Amino acid sequence: MAFDLTGRVALVTGASRGLGWSAARALAEAGATVMLNARGEAALAEKAAALEAAGHRAHVLAFDATEAGAPADGIAGILAAHGRLDILVNNAGIIHREALPEHTDDDFRRVVELDLIACFALAREASRPMTEAGWGRIVNIGSVFSLIARGNIPGYVAAKHGLAGLAKALAVELAPAGVTVNTLAPGFFATEFNAGLKADPDFDAMVRGRTPVGRWGAPDELGHAVVFLASEEAAYITGATLAIDGGMTAAF
Repeated sequence: MAFDLTGRVALVTGASRGLGWSAARALAEAGATVMLNARGEAALAEKAAALEAAGHRAHVLAFDATEAGAPADGIAGILAAHGRLDILVNNAGIIHREALPEHTDDDFRRVVELDLIACFALAREASRPMTEAGWGRIVNIGSVFSLIARGNIPGYVAAKHGLAGLAKALAVELAPAGVTVNTLAPGFFATEFNAGLKADPDFDAMVRGRTPVGRWGAPDELGHAVVFLASEEAAYITGATLAIDGGMTAAF
């Protein structure tokens, strides 16, 4: 099993750092041409340059996926430049932590807009060239909070649960066209996104104690899973939610 993605074109959202960057780097190392997406063009350019310096193919595609028409325009640009889109990794996301009485409608809506609705819009637009080609891979980056919950983050939990459900619905619809749709549910990974939490001794101890393997995840461990689901070897896997959490959601 080679997990070879040579000739494939991939779009990764939230690719300038954290798990998105890990996914983008892993896809590039597997041979794919990777379109790096986020809102900040400068940070993306730095990452693209790093991939190119290592002999990989990467391009910057900066846009805000929550803006009306941006997903369609972004994917149209990929098709114009490369003639295809084979892989979509829906990774961009935000979180808002606040107790329920102070959690506003706008707080909730802002999280759901990026973490769920933008993913739907991107998947819809990506499905067009994928179904036409008869091959495609959509990988949603959910969370352990696609499966369980924690207080003070209602928008994030709702969106990540919704993302897993969305993947199942799209998997059923797109499977006859050769397109698979799956969700990865990462636990706590040592990324910039979680730097503040990891620096908190009490929270760090909680994560280690709650995770059977006794540690935070390394970002590359997520990237490898993305490559697998994007590969030909995963053709019979669709509608699945795969926890990459060191056993957190398996433990009592």
